[in-house]
Amino acid sequence: MLSQELKAQIFKLSPSDRLALISAIVESLQNTTIAQPDRSDAIQRMRGLLKTERPAPTDEQVAAMLEERRVEKYLQ
Repeated sequence: MLSQELKAQIFKLSPSDRLALISAIVESLQNTTIAQPDRSDAIQRMRGLLKTERPAPTDEQVAAMLEERRVEKYLQ
């Protein structure tokens, strides 16, 4: 049955039958476990992408880079 047809059939039910249907759906979902993606693996892969051989820039270097970018963006 297509989603549209199913919805049409549901609206034909009495309110008590719709509540019973909701209860049955919730009960069926309680017995299933929804697999959560393993975020820790993804986080570790992302951290690996950020690694470089160079040291992190200092605050002064970051400020200079931002200033250069602003000059490029707004003055040219």
